[in-house]
Amino acid sequence: MERSKNLDAPSLAEATRFWLKLGFISFGGPAGQIAIMHEYLVEKKKWISDSRFLHALNYCMVLPGPEAQQLATYLGWLLHGTKGGLIAGILFILPSLLILLALSIVYVSFGKIPWVESVFDGLKPAVIAIVLVALIKIGKKSLLSYFHYGVAIAAFGLIFFLNISSPLIILGAVVLSVLFQKLGWIPENGSEKSKSLNTDLENSYLINSFSPRKSPGGPLKTISQQIAVGLILWIIPIGLFLGFSQNFEFWKTLSLFFTQAALVTFGGAYAVLPYVAQVSVEKYHWLDSFQMLDGLALGETTPGPLIMVLVFVGLMAGYNSFDQSLLMGGLGLLTTAYFTFLPCFLFVLVGAPWIELTRENKKLKSLLAIVTAAVVGVVLNLTIYLGKSVFFPIGKTLEPDFLAIGWTLISFVVLYRLKVNMIVWIGASALFGLMSYLFLG
Repeated sequence: MERSKNLDAPSLAEATRFWLKLGFISFGGPAGQIAIMHEYLVEKKKWISDSRFLHALNYCMVLPGPEAQQLATYLGWLLHGTKGGLIAGILFILPSLLILLALSIVYVSFGKIPWVESVFDGLKPAVIAIVLVALIKIGKKSLLSYFHYGVAIAAFGLIFFLNISSPLIILGAVVLSVLFQKLGWIPENGSEKSKSLNTDLENSYLINSFSPRKSPGGPLKTISQQIAVGLILWIIPIGLFLGFSQNFEFWKTLSLFFTQAALVTFGGAYAVLPYVAQVSVEKYHWLDSFQMLDGLALGETTPGPLIMVLVFVGLMAGYNSFDQSLLMGGLGLLTTAYFTFLPCFLFVLVGAPWIELTRENKKLKSLLAIVTAAVVGVVLNLTIYLGKSVFFPIGKTLEPDFLAIGWTLISFVVLYRLKVNMIVWIGASALFGLMSYLFLG
């Protein structure tokens, strides 16, 4: 790929150092993570122009899976090919995975101690508030008209009243979006005036809009080979479980479940969490709703994508299914991470060469808005589902926990109106839970 002559290409080692650093400091959800990448790669280092950065982001936004992790993979691929994409994507999630593994082991080992349990009691209301804030943010971006409000209401009704699973709702939204788009029933998102590129500005970046795009090579040959490699990588762990595990049925179920979850994660982690919570708690009984909330709290305190909460579910599944075995819990965590993120790499490394041949597609944006509108309804159901567990604890269905309700309201105001840092407030909520235990019993 032709690059600006004014800048030297970064070495793989230099880029790797950045991706590793990003893995440890990527707090703040996808918006914060994307902002860090933009500040460093575009503004500071000038390795990638703003137009190419946004082009990559647009593609990652319409993929299932964590868009920030996929964007890191895409940008790593732009800089250093497949090797660079793998390094960027893996280092984006590896620190979070290791930190969450350590925290989860502490949780299952000491979580039943009263004062430790009280810490999580303080975190649960804060998590409800975090989900509420996420719901509002998603809604502001996607509820662009009465049409989109109707989609959100319909999605909520399907999952809340008819118990339709969220993957079916999301996939249905995709199908209906394509159909409505062809019929011209989707309202415009607003006119967007295209900005003419500043040639001198673009040429000041290493990779810019005037750089020749990477050729994908022979169409069928390249795609078929990459998909074949992806399928082989998917099958290998299942084959190992079949050959060496005494409970193959569990590992097969875990692998298939999180592969399915990864393929329908349109709209970010909050879109798939209701499905994972509902199935893992009520169908497979891998954990209970309180533990699911604790997992959300742990996920919010670690860097990396929030979808990492799924690996906590995998750990609890292995731990509870094998007589509280930490070893099987750890294997469950690693298995869940593998099957959750393998499709993410496949989507980017197979699709990126082809997306490089396209320009910004407004039809994709319209389709994404419909899908994300459905996500609003799904996330609203998640909020109610988790809220019932916190506000009406088991055994006290007629006695609301007013302390939890009050802390949720305070947390919402602090996070949404006062814009207090989420990590800081999670720490304050843990302290609140501990103080409540010490002084209120």
